Amino acid sequence: MNKTVSQDDQLIEEDRPLYVAHKRVYPQSVRGTFRTIKWRLMVVCLGIYYLLPFVRWHRGLGAPDQAVLLDLPNRRFYFFFIELWPQELYYFTGLLVLAAIALFLMNALGGRIWCGYLCPQTAWTDLFYAVERWVEGDRRERLRAAARPMTMGRAAKRVLKHAVWLMIAWWTGGAWVLYFADAQTLVRDLATFQAPAIAYIWIGILTASTYLLAGYMREQVCVYMCPWPRIQAALTDEWALNVTYKYDRGEQRCSLKKSLDLRARGERVGDCIDCSQCAAVCPTGIDIRNGAQLGCIQCGLCIDACDAVMKKVGRKTRLIGYDNDINIRRRIDGKSELFKPVRPRTIVYASLIAVVCAVMLYALLSRTLLDLSVLHDRNPVAVKLSDGSIRNGYTVRLLNKRGFDRVVAIDIDGPPEASVHVVGVDSVTVDRPMIVLARDATTELRVLVTAPDNDKSERSMLVRFRVTDIGLGEVASATDHFVLP
Repeated sequence: MNKTVSQDDQLIEEDRPLYVAHKRVYPQSVRGTFRTIKWRLMVVCLGIYYLLPFVRWHRGLGAPDQAVLLDLPNRRFYFFFIELWPQELYYFTGLLVLAAIALFLMNALGGRIWCGYLCPQTAWTDLFYAVERWVEGDRRERLRAAARPMTMGRAAKRVLKHAVWLMIAWWTGGAWVLYFADAQTLVRDLATFQAPAIAYIWIGILTASTYLLAGYMREQVCVYMCPWPRIQAALTDEWALNVTYKYDRGEQRCSLKKSLDLRARGERVGDCIDCSQCAAVCPTGIDIRNGAQLGCIQCGLCIDACDAVMKKVGRKTRLIGYDNDINIRRRIDGKSELFKPVRPRTIVYASLIAVVCAVMLYALLSRTLLDLSVLHDRNPVAVKLSDGSIRNGYTVRLLNKRGFDRVVAIDIDGPPEASVHVVGVDSVTVDRPMIVLARDATTELRVLVTAPDNDKSERSMLVRFRVTDIGLGEVASATDHFVLP
C-alpha cells in the first residue's frame, strides 16, 4: 500500500529538532512515606559524611587518633580498629566488588534504589531543593516568579539562595579534605590560613562541582551523565519491582467530575483523575504514566503525591507503586499478584556478597602484623668463595605493622650447613641474627647466605627465610632459591 506524504507533513518532519530543548524542572514539595524515608536517609548519610572526620579512636602513643583517616604521606588507611597498608590494596578491591554486587542486588529487588535514596547526587540535590523552596517558595510561587520581570525582592531571594548553596557546597568540599589529614588541626589551619595550598585547591574544586551539579545540572546528571540508568536497564528482569503506574486501574483516565458522571451512567473509567500531581513532584520532570523511562530515578515521590490525591477523592491508594508488568497482566486476567524476591538472580547475588564478605573477613582476621618479602640478587646470582663455599645475596624487606618497636630473629631452612649474615648488623650469634624493627615502618636488609658446595646434583635448592618476634612469638616466612654457580 502506497503512503502519500503531503508537503506540509514533509516540512514538519524536516523542521523537527533532533533533541528536545531542556525545560527547567520545578518539582513540588510532597509529604508521605517515601518522602519521609528520603529525608531520614539524607540526614543519616550527610550527617555521617560531615561529622565522621571528627570522631576519635585511640590507637596508642604516636598513632593518629582520627577514626577514619586516609594518611597519604605515611601511606596508611585507618578505619576505626582497622589499619591498612599499601600492600593490602586487595581489601579496597574487595570493597569495590562488594559494592558492585550489592548494587546489582538492589536493582534486582527494587530497581534504582540507589539512585532514588542513597546516591550523593540525589542527596545533595534534595538538600538544594529544600533550600530553594525555603527561600523562593514552592512550585507555584517559583513558576509565577519565573514568568514575571525581575524585581528587587526576587533578586534578594535569589542572592540568599545562592549564598546558602555556596555555604553547603563549601562545607561539602571542606569535609572531604578532612578525611586526608587530622580534622581538628586542619580546620584550625584553614581558619588561620596556614593550611597547605593543596587543601584550598581541592576545597575550591569540590565546592564548585557540588554547587554546579546539585544547584544547576540536577536531573541532567541522572539523565545524561550517569551511566547507571543504562547499565541497570541491561541487568534488570521482569520480576524486579519498579515505580510503576498501574494502568489496569488507572485507565481510562479522566477528570474527577467526568469520572463521577460516567460511573453514574454505569460506564467503566479508571481511578486516575488526570491531576498530573505525579509529574509535578517528579525531580526529573517525567510523567510516570507514560511507562518506564530513563529519567525515572525510582524515588517514590510520585507514589506519595498520588496516594494523597486518592485519599482526598476516596479511592484506593497505590495507583502508583512498586510493581512490575507481570502483576499488571495477572490482574487484568483476574489472577492474584505474585512477587518473587527470592529467585535465582537474587540468590546468586546474595551468595556472592556472602562469599566476598567471608573471604575479606577471614583475610582480615588471619592477617599477620609482621610481614616478610625476599628478592634474590640478579647479578651475580651466586659467588664462589676462596674456601669453595657458595654465597647468595638477597634483599629482605621486613614490615612491622605494630605501633611499637620489636626485636626479631632471622633463621633460614634450606641448604645443609648454611649460615646467614645480615650486612651491617652485629648479631649475637652468626646462625641467628637479631634485628630491631622500628614501629609502623618497613626495614630493608642485605642478607648473605653461605653454604658449602657439597651437592653437585642440584643446581638450585629451596631456601625459606623465617622471621620470629622474640617477645610476641609472631612468625613470618618467605621462600626463594639458593643457586649454585
